[in-house]
Amino acid sequence: MKRRIIPVLVALALIVVIGAIAINDGLLEQFFYSDDRVDLRAYFGVSEDRLAIVLQDEILEDQALLRDGVCYFSQETVRKYFTDDLYANLSEGVVLYTSPAVTLSVQVGSTVQEEIPCQAAEAPSNRDLGYAAVVREGDELYYAADYLKQFANFTADVYDYHVQVYTQWGVKQVDAVNRDTAARLNADAKSPILCDLAKGDPVEVLEVAQDWSRIKTADSLIGYVENKRLEHVSKSEAETQQEEAVTDYVEPQQAFLSLGGKVCLGWHSMGNASGNESLEDLAAGAPCMNVVAPTWFSLNDNMGGFRSLASQDYVERAHAMGLKVWGVLDDFNYQNETPEANIDLLAVLSSSTSRRALIDGIMSTAAQLGLDGINIDFEMVSEDCGEHFAQFLRELSQQSHQAGLTLSVDDYVPYSYRSYYRMDVQGKVVDYVIIMGYDEHWAGGDEAGSVASIEFVGDGIRLGLADVPAEKLVNALPFYWRVWKTDDTGLSSEALRIRDVEDYVESHDITPVWDEATCQNYAEWTEGDTFCQAWLEDADSIAVKLNLMSMNEIGGVAVWRLGYGNAEVWSLIEDYLK
Repeated sequence: MKRRIIPVLVALALIVVIGAIAINDGLLEQFFYSDDRVDLRAYFGVSEDRLAIVLQDEILEDQALLRDGVCYFSQETVRKYFTDDLYANLSEGVVLYTSPAVTLSVQVGSTVQEEIPCQAAEAPSNRDLGYAAVVREGDELYYAADYLKQFANFTADVYDYHVQVYTQWGVKQVDAVNRDTAARLNADAKSPILCDLAKGDPVEVLEVAQDWSRIKTADSLIGYVENKRLEHVSKSEAETQQEEAVTDYVEPQQAFLSLGGKVCLGWHSMGNASGNESLEDLAAGAPCMNVVAPTWFSLNDNMGGFRSLASQDYVERAHAMGLKVWGVLDDFNYQNETPEANIDLLAVLSSSTSRRALIDGIMSTAAQLGLDGINIDFEMVSEDCGEHFAQFLRELSQQSHQAGLTLSVDDYVPYSYRSYYRMDVQGKVVDYVIIMGYDEHWAGGDEAGSVASIEFVGDGIRLGLADVPAEKLVNALPFYWRVWKTDDTGLSSEALRIRDVEDYVESHDITPVWDEATCQNYAEWTEGDTFCQAWLEDADSIAVKLNLMSMNEIGGVAVWRLGYGNAEVWSLIEDYLK
C-alpha cells in the first residue's frame, strides 16, 4: 500500500511545483540567475568628469567632458561626427564659423557669441549663450553640445555615465517587457545585471536571437533580455516605429558664380610688369580662351602684404577682347626672386590680423583694377597650415562673392597625403577648383618619367570629383614636356614647349612610339655616354586627356601656360569646348 502511495505523493508534489513556476517563475531566477550587478562607471570606463558617447547603438572610444552640468565634445569628435566647418585657432583662443552671410565668433571660455555680418556697413551683434561655448583642457578644445546644434543636426541626451547621440534616424523595432525582469550584460542567465526593468518598460530591439534579444533601454543602456520577457518578440511579432529626425540646421547654400559654359583659362606668366605688353600676342594664339589669369600678385611679407605687377590698362584691353581677368595670387614667386624675404605662409594665414589684411588688400586691388575674379595659387601649404588655409578660403569667398568676383583655387592632384588642402571645403566655398594635372615627374626629382600620364590626370579628376561638383572642377593641361638625361653625374631634365616638339624630334633624329600606359609618344636615345628619354606632350596626348575630361563632364580646361601651345592643340581644345 505504502509503495503505491509514494509515487502518487511525488506526482502531486511535482504538480504543485510546476504550478508555482507557472504562476511565478521568479523561483527559477532566484536559484539559476545571477544577482551580480554591473558597475556602470567601470562598464563605460569613465571618470567623474567624463561621459561615454553612445553614437546610434555603438559606444565610441571618444569620450565627452561634463563641466558645470554641460556636455562638451572634443574637437576630434566634432570633426568626425558632427561638423568640419568650425575653425579653431588655439593660439588666439578663438573659434569661428564662417557662412556666406555671417561669421560667428566665440572666445574660448566665453559665454558670448559675436555675430559679424559680411557686409562691413552692418554692425556686429552679441548673444549670451548662458554657458561657455568652447572650453579648453590642456591642448584640447571641447565644444558644448547646444552650441554645436547651430551647425549640425543631432540629439544629445545626457545620463549619469554616458551621453546618447543620434545623427541618423530611421525605422526601429520597439517592444515592452511583459513582467519585471533584468537587462543583462550578455545573453546568459549567469551574466551580471545591467539594469532592472519593470513590467511595461519600453525597449528598442536591436537584434533577435533564439532565446535572447539585444535591446536598448529608455536610458540608452544596451544589453540582453530573454525573448520570453518581451511582449511582441515572445509572440513572434514585430512592432516598428518611425524615428523623428532633427532638421533644425540647414546648411547655407553658397552661390556659384558660373561663367555659363565651360572655362577655358590660360595662365599668363610674367616675371615683371613688362609682361603685360604681351597680352595681345598670347591671346591671338589662344583663340578659344575665355579667361586670362595673369600671375600678378605674390606674397612679399608675413603680415598680409603682396607684390603687384598689375595693370588696369591690361584689364581694359582683355575686356575689349571678350576675356575675363582672374588675377593670380601666389605664395612662391616673390620668395623665389627674393629668398631673404623668408615668406612663411603659416604665419600669414594663422594670424587673423594678417589674414584679414591680405583679404582686404586683394579685394581693394581687385576693385581698383576692375578684375572679374581671383585665382589662388598657394603651393607651399603645409599640413599644419591646412586648417588656416581652409579658413582663408572661407573668408575670402565671403568677401569675393559679395563683390561679384569669381574665386578659383589651384590644387595639386589631391592624393590622400595632401588631404589637408581641404578639397571638401574648396568644393563648398569656391567657384572653380583647378587641378594642376602635371608635374607628375618634375625638375629635381629622382626619377625620369611623364609630366602627365593619363593615369595621373585620371586620378586628379576622379579624386577631385569626390569632393567637388563636376561643374566646378577644371583640369589644367601641361603645354610642356621634359627631356630626361642620365649620365655619370646623375639625372637631369630640360623643359620644352609643345610648340617645340616637331623641331626637337626632327633635329635629334628620334622616332617616338605610342606608349599605351601613359597615352603619350615616348622616345629614348643616346647622346655619347648620356641616356635620353622623353614622354612627349603633343596633340596625341592632349586629345586623350581632353576625351577623359569630356567623359567626366567637368567644368572646363586650363593651360600652363600661354605661349607654349600650338595651333593644333588649341584646335583640339576648341572642339572640346563645343
